[in-house]
Amino acid sequence: MTDDRNASRLLIASIALMAASAAIAVPTGLTLNPADTAATLAAVNARPALHLLELALDVLGWLALATAGLAMGANDRHTVPAGLLTLAGAAGLLHDAGNLAVTQLAADPAATTAVTAVLLTAKWTVNLAGLLWTAATAAAAFGESGAMRRTGFAAAASGLAAVVLPWTTGTSGPGPVLEQLGYVLHLPVMAWWAVRGLRRSGR
Repeated sequence: MTDDRNASRLLIASIALMAASAAIAVPTGLTLNPADTAATLAAVNARPALHLLELALDVLGWLALATAGLAMGANDRHTVPAGLLTLAGAAGLLHDAGNLAVTQLAADPAATTAVTAVLLTAKWTVNLAGLLWTAATAAAAFGESGAMRRTGFAAAASGLAAVVLPWTTGTSGPGPVLEQLGYVLHLPVMAWWAVRGLRRSGR
């Protein structure tokens, strides 16, 4: 049970770190939306220290999620959700690597095309991370019972909607409003894992 407790604590830490990162990025316009590269570059150049702080929190959050998956993997009962969580964490770290590259590219006014390409790659990588996390939620819900099982499937459905949302925008990609909606739709996934972690961390 030690591995399960460690995984639960890491999950709680991961969600807290990601929430702290979002609390900085969303109100300051640092979500780095590729639909408006000029605004993205302006936001990064205006607040480079704040951008690096929120990015560091996000990196630690995805790293904690990947580590939680590895800890869960030590328990044979959680092999599938553990593997999916680990992959989600890895995809999230790749997403942040792209965002970190934008930090340096933002200093070059001629790098707009490169910034757009990097941002698009980063956004679709985090979409993949969301899909993997959603799949992990559905897989973990199968191992639960009662309310946790039902809410797990409901959270997975909401997470799937968040993942599908960018695909509905065609070649234009999601703008800031749809991006914020995607964050909101993914909140039930994070909340479900936080509750699951709290329930298991004291065992």
